[in-house]
Amino acid sequence: MPLHKLDQFLLTRADRSNLSGLARFSTEFLFFGIKQARACLFVGLFFTAVFVVPRNGFGGCSRYDMLLFFALVIQCWMVVTKLETIDELKAICLFHMVGFTLEVFKTSSGIKAWSYPDFAYTKLFGVPLFSGFMYAAVGSYIIQAWRLLDLRIRHHPPYWMATIVAVTIYANFFTHHFIGDYRWYIAMCTLGLYARAVVIFRPLDRDRTMPLLLAFVLIGFFIWLAENISTFFGIWRYPNQLGAWSTVHLGKWSSWSLLVIMTFTIVANLKHFKERVHVPF
Repeated sequence: MPLHKLDQFLLTRADRSNLSGLARFSTEFLFFGIKQARACLFVGLFFTAVFVVPRNGFGGCSRYDMLLFFALVIQCWMVVTKLETIDELKAICLFHMVGFTLEVFKTSSGIKAWSYPDFAYTKLFGVPLFSGFMYAAVGSYIIQAWRLLDLRIRHHPPYWMATIVAVTIYANFFTHHFIGDYRWYIAMCTLGLYARAVVIFRPLDRDRTMPLLLAFVLIGFFIWLAENISTFFGIWRYPNQLGAWSTVHLGKWSSWSLLVIMTFTIVANLKHFKERVHVPF
């Protein structure tokens, strides 16, 4: 089934009032899972490339170079087929730049938080260019999920407050190497700011609600799982994984959850999504 037809089917609001009890729960859960999987289109295709591309590359092309090529092809295909709009592409490019800048800093000689050990022609400042797409993938997921699940946000904090928190979250990823890690203070501020915020979504034919903070934490958890998979396949390595692989520290879950908040803030500022965000006065 072509993706546009699948999307049309998933977005059909047919009356299913005859469903109740376990049948309704099972059907809604199934549709919710399908929509989530569809929203992860870029992530799924990109990770397929991670699994398929050999460690030593192919035909004289290194693994990192091939991953960049696949990421560009996937992104161009999504825009050409109108699975993403030009405005959404601009936001995704911003995610790429924000992520790549962070990668350059974290892998620099003075920090060495992690490293990309393999050779590549498409490395800049020691960081392969495909790495920014890992951050862009988070933005792509949020954009796709917003449309497929008909997301609406109630009691979103004022945009200027959300922007200050997002900038502070990003800045802390840099400054904690010099003046201490204030992530938990920022998390407490975020907790207060988004305490009333609720996300309304439609898995099938009825609206369901979830605290927006819970959504951030859950997305952060799945990114942490994806990070474990990536390090297991040697895409990048943390210092404690150089000898033998070990699970990524659980504390990274909180970092990813905060990064999701920053990403969400950018997406929520897109014009066609902003109309679905309720900011109380």
